[in-house]
Amino acid sequence: MLLIPAIDLKGGKCVRLRQGRMEDETIFSDDPLEVAQRWVDAGAKRLHIVDLDGAFKGEPRNAGVVHEIVEQFPDIPVQIGGGVRDEETIESYLNTGVRYVIIGTKAVNAPHFVADVCAEFPSHIIVGLDARDGKVATDGWSKLSHHDVIDIAQHFEHDGVESIIYTDIHRDGMMQGVNVEATVELARAIHIPVIAAGGVTNLDDVRALLDVADSGIEGVITGRAIYEGTLDYAEGQKLVLAAEG
Repeated sequence: MLLIPAIDLKGGKCVRLRQGRMEDETIFSDDPLEVAQRWVDAGAKRLHIVDLDGAFKGEPRNAGVVHEIVEQFPDIPVQIGGGVRDEETIESYLNTGVRYVIIGTKAVNAPHFVADVCAEFPSHIIVGLDARDGKVATDGWSKLSHHDVIDIAQHFEHDGVESIIYTDIHRDGMMQGVNVEATVELARAIHIPVIAAGGVTNLDDVRALLDVADSGIEGVITGRAIYEGTLDYAEGQKLVLAAEG
């Protein structure tokens, strides 16, 4: 299982939001490249980058920073989301060396788009499903749709997405623990990998997910906990490596 550090970009800085609210941010660093170096040095096997400005504006706003990170760490797969609304954006990111592009709001609002880009960029498309009470939220979590998470995930699996990132909005940035039950339920309902996100607080959360990783959970994204120190990333990586035997 991958323990994936999150680097959330806003105004070129590394920040974290609580429950996706742009007005409730904590700035952790003015130097995202230095932050990426920190997690790579601690053993990260993949980086999760979100262009928060892009997510709210509908187009990339921190692409230059993303490019710098990819260029600095060519051997570390990077997955990027936030403001991905068209094929040109996906192609541009992939051309700079990004491994996976995450589609969120556009996937829910225009499902045919996912099928199209999966055909054009096979093995590079991840869909991010952010949910509250089992229903998918869109537009930076500001809108709640009527789509059931499992139903729409099965649809995207059929389209050929590489994996699903599942975020429980209630828990994101709140450090209240991962919603293991809901994550496992989703993972068992589809055949493609699920990456958990939202709520990781400490090593116990990593252990809880490792216990159910064989249900189809490929990884977990952690943000606020590793920045505030309730989760020692290097120690988490040791747990993951130990579980791999």
